[in-house]
This record gives sequence, C-alpha cells and structure tokens, in this order.
Amino acid sequence: MEKRNHLWYSCGLSFECLGCGNCCAGPDEGYIWIRRGEIESAAAFLKMSEGAFRKKFLRRIGLRHSLIEHPATKDCIFLTDLGGGKRGCAIYPVRPTQCRTWPFWTENLRSPDTWNTAGLKCPGINRGPVFPIEDIEQRRTQK
Repeated sequence: MEKRNHLWYSCGLSFECLGCGNCCAGPDEGYIWIRRGEIESAAAFLKMSEGAFRKKFLRRIGLRHSLIEHPATKDCIFLTDLGGGKRGCAIYPVRPTQCRTWPFWTENLRSPDTWNTAGLKCPGINRGPVFPIEDIEQRRTQK
C-alpha cells in the first residue's frame, strides 16, 4: 500500500451524496474508466450484447476504455435527469468503480485544499455522515 500522510483526514471526512450529478457532469472532458467485468455487467444490466454496448457507449484510450460523454455538455452518457433538480445514473447499480469511489479519489485527498476544491463542484463534500479513515482508504485504493 502506498505510504501517505493521513494526518489531515485521520479523523474522517464528511460526505453525503445529494444527487446533484455534478460528479458526472462537464464542463470539461474527462475519462470515465470502465473495466472488462464492469462492461459485461453494464451490458447485461441494459439487456444488450457486450459488443453493442462497447460500440454505443465506449471509447478506447490506449489499452483502456472510457464511457463516452455527451458531445455538447461533456456529461457522462448515463447521467439522466430525474426531475426536481436531481440527476442520477442510468446504470447506477453497475456503475464503474471510478464512480463508486467518488469523492474519495487520491487526487481529492492530497490535502485539505484539494478536498475543498472538489467540494466547490460537489455540494455533498463536508456534509453528512463522517466516513472513517479505514472506509476512505478502502474506497481510495479500490481496484
């Protein structure tokens, strides 16, 4: 396991998903990494072949795959409007690990400043229940 200075979040961090969908939204283009098993699960969830899923929803980046984004908004292709200001994932039960582990990503946990910068986009950061360091690290290092 990578050695890290956990002092700043050793007492845990508060997070509560508010269903805003900002973590899945542009305005910048990015990568939504998805692995083979996750591709299989998503295709099955959508009741389509893996080949059809790959053709319709993925782009290849080197040796990896990323979900595509809406061309105009750069939102994840699976981000859907649920009404009432809420947005959600159309494949939520089988969403990729990258999505499952938000906001406990290494880049967000480098310092209080990087955590709070992520909080500018995600209103659920620094609110809600406290996640203990053990849970944070499990999510941060999940493969």
